[in-house]
Amino acid sequence: MKIINLHLKIYFLLFICLLKVGAAFSQTKKPTLMILPSDNWCNQRYFMETYEDQGTKKKTPNYKQAFQEDTELAQVIAKIGELMIKKGYELKDVEQSLKNLDLTNAEESLTRSSNSNSQITETSLDKLKKRVKADIVIQLWWEVNNVNGGYVIRYTLDAFDSYTNKRVASSTGNSESSNKFVPDLILGAVKNNMNLFLSQIQNHFDNMQSNGREIVVKVQTWDNVNINLETEFDNKELSEHIIQWMKKNTVKGNFNTTDATTNFMLFEQVKVPLLNEKNEQLDAREFVNNLRKYLKSSPFNITCKLVTRGLGEATIIIGEK
Repeated sequence: MKIINLHLKIYFLLFICLLKVGAAFSQTKKPTLMILPSDNWCNQRYFMETYEDQGTKKKTPNYKQAFQEDTELAQVIAKIGELMIKKGYELKDVEQSLKNLDLTNAEESLTRSSNSNSQITETSLDKLKKRVKADIVIQLWWEVNNVNGGYVIRYTLDAFDSYTNKRVASSTGNSESSNKFVPDLILGAVKNNMNLFLSQIQNHFDNMQSNGREIVVKVQTWDNVNINLETEFDNKELSEHIIQWMKKNTVKGNFNTTDATTNFMLFEQVKVPLLNEKNEQLDAREFVNNLRKYLKSSPFNITCKLVTRGLGEATIIIGEK
């Protein structure tokens, strides 16, 4: 009888452990997603706008125009988004965010280079990322081909880390020949490869949770101040103090000092926590703003200007605002 009771206790403990493991898996944090038409799709349908970047004309997708004028885009994204939501992912409402984006377009940066008087430029995608703050941007391309008996859809889904713009997942395929509505054809084709696509995204996000999110940090000096990165404070050059701060505030001290001169430092593959102390998403601006506050304190007492490009790159300019 005692042996039976012992076996029952063991089975009960195993059962509890399995429940806890299952609960842990079910509570796995998932990244937030944002679905947009790809650059190629926008270019093929002439949903592009031109802007000037330091004298060079460049083209960028006009997402607002695409959503307003293309009759299928919103429906296709809604269909694919619904599938991802069912898998437990949070999907950002891009179309609604675009409607409010005009409000931020008026807040153009007045920052000018002290050498060339040029402005820092931002694409519409950079502005959208800063407003929506999704972990992953998914770009969708599709093409409709007429065949005997209906249509065949070719599609490509590419997922990019919204901070680094690095591709983290990809899926491509074709639909079966059919006379169905285009969004339904795309959904049918995407479903076949969705599990693998989302698992690639999740693996990337899980790695970020363990090892930090990657950003780029730049340190520069204005040319009209008497401070540079070789100026000494407490018997150490300013550059050494900054490197020490980076070691303390990055995840596991992970970053690369790619370049370092008297007036410039470039830190790449800087791994920062996903969340700040308030459990809010931490971006490059907030991380580097903490460095700005550090340099403003004693013994440095240095005034600095902070400028950003998108979510994943921030520059601190030493000497004045």
